[in-house]
Amino acid sequence: MAADLALLIPEIIVLLTIVFALVAEMLRLPRIALGVTLLGLLLATAMTLPLLGMDSSVFGGTYRIDTLSVWAKLILLPATALSILLARAELGGSDREGTVYVLVTLVTLGSLVLASAGDTMLLVLGVLLSGLGAFALVAYPRDDRATEAAMKFFVFASVTGAVMIFGLSYWFGASGSTLLSDLARLETRPVIASVGLIAVIVGLGYKASLVPFHFWAPDAYDGAPVSIAAYLSVVPKIGAILALAQVVRDLPLSTNWAMTLAAVSVLTMTYGYLAALVQNNVVRLLAYSSVAQAGYFLLGVIAVGASPLAFEAIIVFAAAYAAMNLGAFAVVMATGRNLDTFAGIGRKKIAMAVAMVVFLLSLAGIPPLAGFVGKFLLFGAAMDAGFTWLVVVAILNSVLSLAVYLRIVVTLYAQPAAEGASANTPMPLVKLVWIVAAVFTLGIGLAAQALLGSL
Repeated sequence: MAADLALLIPEIIVLLTIVFALVAEMLRLPRIALGVTLLGLLLATAMTLPLLGMDSSVFGGTYRIDTLSVWAKLILLPATALSILLARAELGGSDREGTVYVLVTLVTLGSLVLASAGDTMLLVLGVLLSGLGAFALVAYPRDDRATEAAMKFFVFASVTGAVMIFGLSYWFGASGSTLLSDLARLETRPVIASVGLIAVIVGLGYKASLVPFHFWAPDAYDGAPVSIAAYLSVVPKIGAILALAQVVRDLPLSTNWAMTLAAVSVLTMTYGYLAALVQNNVVRLLAYSSVAQAGYFLLGVIAVGASPLAFEAIIVFAAAYAAMNLGAFAVVMATGRNLDTFAGIGRKKIAMAVAMVVFLLSLAGIPPLAGFVGKFLLFGAAMDAGFTWLVVVAILNSVLSLAVYLRIVVTLYAQPAAEGASANTPMPLVKLVWIVAAVFTLGIGLAAQALLGSL
């Protein structure tokens, strides 16, 4: 037991951080809650470093300490800290400020459980932990738009979660075990294995906003505070994608799971960018962009077990996605939700506009930025797995994505109308976030070889 708990020190620190931050909020000390949360997240990140290179599990194989789970902590914990800084800038001084920090950290804990799941019951636990707090965060503004978005989110999550649990019961009944490592027993029962697979895609697909389980995302992102939208677009999504990778690594090939995920990937990439192309609300545009990016993640997932690049590609793209998406949302916080508010920003706030261009071009996969490195590795992994046709579709969607992101780039340097809104003054914490995000977006791309060497 002691040895198992020693490998869970980062998760234990996150759990204690939630408890202490909640106590601080109960005492109406939001600044203490903020400090405790940030300190706890940074400490948990530091305590994860000694786990690099491990390939083990704890508690009878139910919780994995491997490449995916360790890098999940190294990506999601700092991303959560940056999201909390955005939340402080946007929601600081509100009557429930400390509650936001507690709920955000709770959702992160659920996402870490998903990324480390070695048992179907932990998939369910991770979905619940990362979902319950997310509903409250979306509803935080307490206005009609936020309440409606949170209700849609809650109903959608309830249905998809129930479907997943129902499907997982088939896996347990046929294999006699809840461990993912025992899914190989379903090799002779492809129908039952396929039923469970579809249910898992439904349950985790909603968390990752895969088409057609994405309908909640644009409304939830638009109804929530921008800082919460930024967080939801990164942390729970990456946790769900990594959970899906943990599942398929043990799933029998008789389910044809790779082709199923390839079809979902095509739908997700194509629909996400087509829907984003007609958006004038930048938050909704980025919401559909995040839907499309989830389709790219699946290129790495379908290569699990078939390509040595699979895990590395998923990890690098996850780190790149976290940096560029958080940075883009930080600029939206400093500028405004509508596309018109971006007009002329490139002439007034030069550094911030350049950072936004970096984030958008990285999302499109333009070299030498982080997004390009991540997608390049994903393409290589998918080709190793025999899905060259899917790579061609992904490249074509990357061309389509340029039309989406260049709409913002062109507006940034357009001449604003005489009555157009001027740029908001960037808040110091928001400025810090987009600067850090820009450094990582550039750094991951330029130092790709060094980063891959450390995986």
